[in-house]
Amino acid sequence: MVGPTLFRPRDQREPIVITGMGLVTSVGRNRETTWEAIRQGVSGIRRVTGVPDIPDGWMLGAQADVAAEVPGELKVISMCRLAAREAIEDSGVDMSAVDRDRFGCAISGHMGDDSFVALSQGRPGLHAPGGVAWHRQWMPPSARVMVADAWDLRGPRTGHSTACASGLVEVISAMRSIRSGQCDIALVGSGEAIHPLFAAGFRAMRVLAEHDDPTQACRPFDADRSGFVMGEGAGMFVIERLSHAVARGAKIYAEVCAGKLFAEAYHVTSLDADSDALAHTISTTLRQADLRPQDIAYINAHGTGTQQNDVAEARGIRRAFGGAVDDTCVSASKSMLGHLITAAGAVELAITALALRDGFVPATLNLTNQDPACDLDCTPLVGRLQKFDHALKISVAFGGHLAAVALRRWNDAATGFSYPELAPPRAA
Repeated sequence: MVGPTLFRPRDQREPIVITGMGLVTSVGRNRETTWEAIRQGVSGIRRVTGVPDIPDGWMLGAQADVAAEVPGELKVISMCRLAAREAIEDSGVDMSAVDRDRFGCAISGHMGDDSFVALSQGRPGLHAPGGVAWHRQWMPPSARVMVADAWDLRGPRTGHSTACASGLVEVISAMRSIRSGQCDIALVGSGEAIHPLFAAGFRAMRVLAEHDDPTQACRPFDADRSGFVMGEGAGMFVIERLSHAVARGAKIYAEVCAGKLFAEAYHVTSLDADSDALAHTISTTLRQADLRPQDIAYINAHGTGTQQNDVAEARGIRRAFGGAVDDTCVSASKSMLGHLITAAGAVELAITALALRDGFVPATLNLTNQDPACDLDCTPLVGRLQKFDHALKISVAFGGHLAAVALRRWNDAATGFSYPELAPPRAA
């Protein structure tokens, strides 16, 4: 289908809602197993094994237990497809009835298949006979193309490479496509697999954590933190206009109230110690969402566990929230899942939405000696049962990329989720 019928301007004020979510992580192969592990404070961090060109045990990582769905296929593509399938099924969308010309797709770029480099050096490549050839998946948008093609999504396709802000950038990008009238519904998210080139670069920068006990290595906001741990996984969403969701009888997790992107323009890898740009990002997001700092009960922080990031992020949050932050819970999912780089924002936004759904604030693992410079309620060791209506997800990325997304729990009895009866999490 071509022509002006593809563009239908819509009410800019109409809510955009999350109706489906899919997760693949180091602690679960789907949304609910991942969420239960997060609730119980389970760490997925181990010694890395089985990654080409990374000697077994050479570094720590949070690897997802996922095999390629097609011989020779990149792990990141397989994880994105698995999470996308779960998100679409979870949304209940009838793919035989939906207008696929108005079904968008926004999935972040990733490291491509570099088997041709290995082959040029006489080493075996990733591809297998009858499998996916390297030239079909060597470009950064390969996951987006393969996933969108698998469901014949013909709406706008976008994707970004904005370091660890990428997952939130895709959500904001898809929101803009919906609000501009280019589509009614979109599949959105990111995936990441541990890549030896990234691992070598981060190791050379001395930002990777080490510990005799791998599960203790990632310690966001702790005075004894030593860096982050690379992680693997994928997070996918189905987001759509409220009227589109209601018309098809969808269940709704949350409204995406607002999302904002800014930049520090300070340094490629270092952060501005004053955190002015981060505070501005947070404050502008809240204003767009028509929320006050005291309305936000939970913040899922970027929380990498590096010396610089944690202090700068805590300072930016406090500058934006003022005294209201003393009544706000903060936590860092990377303490359990590692740092999923391009997929961090998407996976952690899904965790934020599940926290809203169930009335549960996840913990920050390994926070036994909180850094006084990170003077927030960082939910140490054990999560909390707490019903709340609004939450914020923050991403602070290399290159100065800053992103924030505000969510509102969908409390309508007919179209939303009731609070479940949850058992308290076990003590750490």
